[in-house]
Amino acid sequence: MAKQFSGHYHVYIGQEATAVAACAALGQDDFIFTTWRNHGHLLARGAAPERMLAEILGKSGGYAGGKSGTLHLSARELGIPSTSALVGGALPLATGAALACKHRGSGVTLCFFGDAALEEGAFYEAMIIAAVWHVPIIFVCENNSIPPEQRKRGQFTSSTLPAARLADVPQSLQVSAETVDGSDMTALADCFDRIVPEVRNGAGPRFLEVRCTRWPGSFPLWPELPSGAWQIAWAFDQKPDRADLAAWINQSDPLTLYTRKLVEAGTLDRAQLETIDKRVCEDITGAARFALDSPYPTPADAYRHVFATGERGQ
Repeated sequence: MAKQFSGHYHVYIGQEATAVAACAALGQDDFIFTTWRNHGHLLARGAAPERMLAEILGKSGGYAGGKSGTLHLSARELGIPSTSALVGGALPLATGAALACKHRGSGVTLCFFGDAALEEGAFYEAMIIAAVWHVPIIFVCENNSIPPEQRKRGQFTSSTLPAARLADVPQSLQVSAETVDGSDMTALADCFDRIVPEVRNGAGPRFLEVRCTRWPGSFPLWPELPSGAWQIAWAFDQKPDRADLAAWINQSDPLTLYTRKLVEAGTLDRAQLETIDKRVCEDITGAARFALDSPYPTPADAYRHVFATGERGQ
């Protein structure tokens, strides 16, 4: 699907374990608000990859009929009513949804954002309102700039925030905060399985910093595959030809680390994993075919689902 659409895009490679663990702990009535790295969050919530890819290509078969594109993917029926490409843009919306959950007496809201959002005023407004009104929300900060040796340590902040730890900021506003290693699937699952029920049962807002090490393909201006598509053999006896990618896979890739853990525990063997990998590749190939074959919206579709058409006398 290379060069099939124009415009920038962001990928979620290297952070997949966070979305999987978080969404597995949520219920059907819960809400998710997210950022431009929304692909992994939607997939973990159960979104259809063919409709996602169609939306990314601006096709009518997409979730928003081709109008939202990659940066604003959402699926209302999955509890993802909106995503924002603005840094910190989802935080006020998520806090409002959490207030709605409180009023109706059910549901929690989970908001994903990056560490740069702590440099935005919207973060502090949302955090203060959430704390004062005691709404059921989990603020999930995916800090994807942490070196491997620092992921489990306490002191590491964003590049311009004058705080020793990101967790110090919400704690100063009486919001409980903790950190977790984003490459450790088991730790992430244990964390979300614990805090989601607590928030659901009235514990108030929580802040969770998930520490990830950025995938090497995300460093260029445009994301690229440093050594081609990911190979399941890289989790075992083969290595990619780029040293930085090989080191990242060995130390920081949650998919690789969890794959090895499953094999070592005897839960799955390599043949079973290869079968799963083949099925996933076939599913994505089919999704890409669906997206490419979907028609573009008609000019008349531009006037559908809008608040006002601009026509006078109506």
